[in-house]
Parts: sequence; structure tokens; C-alpha cells
Amino acid sequence: MRILFVGDVVGAPGRRALEERLRPLREELGVMFCIVNGENAADGVGITPKLAARILAAGADVITLGNHTWRRSEINAYLAGSENVIRPANFSAAAPGRGLTVAAAKDGTPVAVINLLGSLFLTPAISMFEVVDGLVEEARAQAKVIVVDVHAEATSEKVALSRWLDGRVTAVLGTHTHVQTSDARVQRGGTAAMTDVGMTGPHDSVIGVRADAAIYRMRTGMPVRFETAEGGIRIEGAVVDCDESGRATAIEPVRVEWP
Repeated sequence: MRILFVGDVVGAPGRRALEERLRPLREELGVMFCIVNGENAADGVGITPKLAARILAAGADVITLGNHTWRRSEINAYLAGSENVIRPANFSAAAPGRGLTVAAAKDGTPVAVINLLGSLFLTPAISMFEVVDGLVEEARAQAKVIVVDVHAEATSEKVALSRWLDGRVTAVLGTHTHVQTSDARVQRGGTAAMTDVGMTGPHDSVIGVRADAAIYRMRTGMPVRFETAEGGIRIEGAVVDCDESGRATAIEPVRVEWP
């Protein structure tokens, strides 16, 4: 099976690229299952039910989120009833939504997706390491193919999680930093890993934000309204191949210019 994981979709430019290219890209790459991180889909922060529906209609099987999950209040009730849009599992247990789901691939194979949030600068309710073992056991009871989205700031946390889960899940793929890393690998136990799969959106920017605004904020310390940039749009992510047992056999970065 081949799985496509698409990195953080940023604003309207990222959405437009996804809506036009995702289905053809799935065919070109021979993808059976697609996961999209959509936590920046709404003007760069958060996601709405309408935008989630558009990303699913564009070809995503599951949408994962991150630290901006609650930036749009209308998503709360939606997440409470959604099976295809998940939020980090280590948010408060009282928060709506789920951090683990199982969906069918194109050939009917069940694929489990787990969403986690790192601790450094992101302050989840509890550490992802406190909940991940139970989540993996729950996932393994339903599917052999298991993909983990670790939405985290720290490279060390992402690498540590991939090492901890080696041999127990198919892939541990990082999101949040919006910069595609060059460390795609299959570890000794058969788990594919990549520190960050990158960003789907405008790369002529500061991680998706108009450069002039971001630079002004950094140089002066003064508040400024961030706006999504427009230039250098591309889809970034990773493709993971795995066998019937769920063991990864290959992983490659994806970088597609648009238009």
C-alpha cells in the first residue's frame, strides 16, 4: 500500500493547490490512502467545518489538526461528531473530538491515524508519551497500518517518538514547523519517519505568512496582523510504502509546484 501524507495546508493558496492537484496526484503516485494536516487552512490559523468538507472532497481520507485546532469556534461541534477529522489526542479529555480514527483505504484496507501534540512551546493537557502506548494498542486492535502525525515544535520530540514507536506503527510523520526536512528514513524496526513533511501553501513567505509583516514583528516587537502570502505555492508531504503487515518499506518526500 502507498500512503500520501500532505503537510500543513496554509490558507486559501494551499487550499486551491490541494483542490486542483490532490486527486490527480493520488493517481500519479498510485496512492491508496491520503492524510492531510489542515490546522492552518482558515486564513493560516484553524479550520472550519466548511473547509474541512472541502479538503475531504478534494481527496483526503483523514484530516489531522494541531495547536490551532480551537481558533475557529464553529469547529467544536463539528469535531464532536466527525470520524474523518481528528485533533491531538493529548488535548483535555473534556475537549470535543478524537485523536484516533480508522478509515478504509481505496482497496478497503483499514488504516489507523493517530494525532499527537508535542510539549515544547505548545502546552498540551498531558504529554504525548503518557497516552501514545494506549492509543497504539487501540489502533493495532483495528488495523495493521498505523500512521502517527506528531505536530510538534521540537525536532528532539519528533525523533524520540519515532524511535519509541519503531516496529509498532507504520509511520511517524512530523508537522507544524512548515519546513520540509531531509531525514526521511525507514528505521530498523520497520517504521518510516520524517521530522517534518513540510507545508502546502505559499513558500515565498515566512512559513506561509507575508514576509514583510513577519519581519516587521521580529525587528520591532510590535503587534501586526499576519496575512497569508501568495507566491511560490507548492504541495509538500511524503509518500510511504508498506507491506500487508503494516511494516514500512520506503518513504520519499513529495514536493509539487503549483500551478
